[in-house]
Amino acid sequence: MPVNQDVIITCALTGAGDTVGRSPHVPVTPEQIAASAVEAAGAGAAVVHIHVREPETGAPSRDPRLYREVVERIRETGTDVVINLTAGMGGDLVIDPEAPLRQLPGTDLVSGLDRLPHVEELLPDICTLDCGSLNFGDGSNLYVSTPDMLRTGAKRIQELGVRPELEIFDTGQLWFAQQLLTEGLLDDPTVFQLCMGIPWGAPADPGVLQSMVNMLPQNAQWASFALGRMQMPWVAQSILLGGHVRVGLEDNLYLGKGVKATNGQLVERAVRITESLGSRVATPDEAREKLGLRPRT
Repeated sequence: MPVNQDVIITCALTGAGDTVGRSPHVPVTPEQIAASAVEAAGAGAAVVHIHVREPETGAPSRDPRLYREVVERIRETGTDVVINLTAGMGGDLVIDPEAPLRQLPGTDLVSGLDRLPHVEELLPDICTLDCGSLNFGDGSNLYVSTPDMLRTGAKRIQELGVRPELEIFDTGQLWFAQQLLTEGLLDDPTVFQLCMGIPWGAPADPGVLQSMVNMLPQNAQWASFALGRMQMPWVAQSILLGGHVRVGLEDNLYLGKGVKATNGQLVERAVRITESLGSRVATPDEAREKLGLRPRT
């Protein structure tokens, strides 16, 4: 597969992980998240991937009001960037291993449609669709996204005219995403995010990534990322296999050993890697064209 010559950089700004206390640069409030999006766009990101957090605690949130404030703040600046809102929140199930039918604190489990109210209201360019269930890390935390939930969510996202970014954490999820395409619940071009190194999904292994790339539908647009210290090597890995890239504080807090990063710095590093491989960084308008999105209004 040829090296990707025109690379879309996505910046995942804050995520939902327990990272707020580990770096002062992780944005928490809508104002901080929006400012970080503007910073990332200025550094070269064509797309910003947005979670929101409770402003007082930093805990992950599904509150549409917080998403609305972030999006409005970004748009008020006039910054040209593609908006990608997570729709993965609401899939967390923490069980008692001794009494599995009992849910433990940390559970936030709702239906496929109940994960979409902010998407229905704000109609972003892109929203995510997590394409299967997963043992999410050690312990008893499960991410739940069943075939029935996915069919319901995919149909609603299609009705809204929003482009789903298909989050793939393992090969079986990629298999099911292709089933959604076969059933007419996804429109071309399909957009995939191959998520590597999340315990216990697909490992951050170049051979595994190559196998997943080989499974993609024809004409799919795809990116991949890996966690922690593998984030920047994975920028090169993705480009060399023909894909786009994702960086950001959702997945990695460091520029180097002991050096805390900002989102803008991570994007700048990704830009340098992209250009050092002889490729160029795509603009937001070029990203819209490649991903089949509506033109900027």
